[in-house]
Amino acid sequence: MADSLGQNWKNRDFTLSSISDLSSDDASSPGIARFTSDALQIHPESPQIPLNFDLRTAQILKLGPVQSLCTMEGSDDGKSGSYSTGVSIKFKNEEDCAAFHSAVQQWIKENNVQGNLPNGTLTTSKSKFDEKIEPSSAKMYFHYYGQLLHQQNMLQDYVRTGTYYAAVIENRADFTGRVVVDVGAGSGILSLFAAQAGAKHVYAVEASEMAEYARKLIAGNPKLAQRITVIKGRVEDVELPEKADILISEPMGTLLVNERMLESYVIARDRFLTPTGKMFPGVGRIHMAPFTDEYLFIEIANKALFWQQQNYYGVDLTPLHGTAFQGYFSQPVVDAFDPRLLIAPPMFHVLDFGKMKEEELYEIDIPLRFIASVGTRVHGLACWFDVLFNGSTVQRWLTTAPGSPTTHWYQLRCVLSQPIYVMAGQEITGRLHLIAHNAQSYTIYLTLSAKMWGPGAEQGGILQTSSCKLDLKEPYYRMSQPQAYPVAQDQQPQPLVQTQEFEEPEIMQQLSPNSCAQIDSLMQKI
Repeated sequence: MADSLGQNWKNRDFTLSSISDLSSDDASSPGIARFTSDALQIHPESPQIPLNFDLRTAQILKLGPVQSLCTMEGSDDGKSGSYSTGVSIKFKNEEDCAAFHSAVQQWIKENNVQGNLPNGTLTTSKSKFDEKIEPSSAKMYFHYYGQLLHQQNMLQDYVRTGTYYAAVIENRADFTGRVVVDVGAGSGILSLFAAQAGAKHVYAVEASEMAEYARKLIAGNPKLAQRITVIKGRVEDVELPEKADILISEPMGTLLVNERMLESYVIARDRFLTPTGKMFPGVGRIHMAPFTDEYLFIEIANKALFWQQQNYYGVDLTPLHGTAFQGYFSQPVVDAFDPRLLIAPPMFHVLDFGKMKEEELYEIDIPLRFIASVGTRVHGLACWFDVLFNGSTVQRWLTTAPGSPTTHWYQLRCVLSQPIYVMAGQEITGRLHLIAHNAQSYTIYLTLSAKMWGPGAEQGGILQTSSCKLDLKEPYYRMSQPQAYPVAQDQQPQPLVQTQEFEEPEIMQQLSPNSCAQIDSLMQKI
């Protein structure tokens, strides 16, 4: 049936009710999709240059009955694993959408491409994981987690390990006599916790070479080992002899979603969990707030000053300064920062692991709205996450919030190369848009805007806007401890961010009097 739907791709235009560019906030427009001998072309109705997607390297994802996502690998700086072009397209009906995806498959068959298409693969030899992930990325990923030193790094994160232990042991009622699947078991520590809590049997599924170490560790705990079976393989591929009452996993990466293991967690839910089963954790939240940090901004900008030299061994390096400057600002910053740097109460976006579809993790689009607590310069968006273990006896949160005990995830900040100015009470709007790519990470598109305030604010105009594109796969690990920011004598200490209680913190001090002058001087040099 699929072949018959796609056979006429050479002579057919597919009508699109809307085409939305993922890298901008421009309004969507209708258009058509057309296949050529070389590519898929997306033609907006408005007079724009058609977008060409080489189906040998592009990803065509079906997000819903009438909606699809087209992304093309590559970037301006030649860095692999990010996407320079991406559009969301909608069809008028489900039949057109199905015919389009069948045509994509037919194109690949006729052009002898050994490619992959999520939600419609052509080759039965590849698993769902292989369809989405570049082999070189998967190889490095499993190599990394197959080493004991990296497992030790996670085990020694006592906030992480201690919270998991407490969440399991305090909820023995959920585990006693139950079948448990440990998704991405690693060293097997969570499987051992589940057995300690009285699990009837635990299936520890681990794809890396760490599975052999897990077998050795579990065998060394004979009282528990008889109730644990280690299975080497990916959850997308393995078969289990029975359904699970509990899924337990540590699928969180930087910004919660990095490494794309959450997708495997959701797939494991669909494949292994009973309809009434529980997931530990069951809910995740991405928290966001605008921040000001003149020291961080200057630190990043200063990295590019090397390229301002006009006589470096007789060579003028300045032609590359602009590219280097933007390159440094394309790296999200991973570190632990002082929560007083936040200049508005945070908001959060919920991911319900028990209900969401895997495809919802391919594209995450979060509208932003904040009210500035102080007048200052906004340098970007700070992000962190928490997850909930919703046990029958005790509910427990694992948080990575600033001001809380630091974890190996730290926090993440997206820094704007062009900061914006705000006044106290001014509204900040924007968009955080995450697009998954096949290097097991995401391209981040961030836009922040300062809206009008004071007289005439009801008209809703935008005074300033700043945008950036970042690669979550290649962050800047800035592992220094939070700097001490002096508090004025008449300023009382503010409470820390309390994400578990859904409280909104009162925020922070203003910048030092000469801070804006320092940054203005730097920007003039740039």
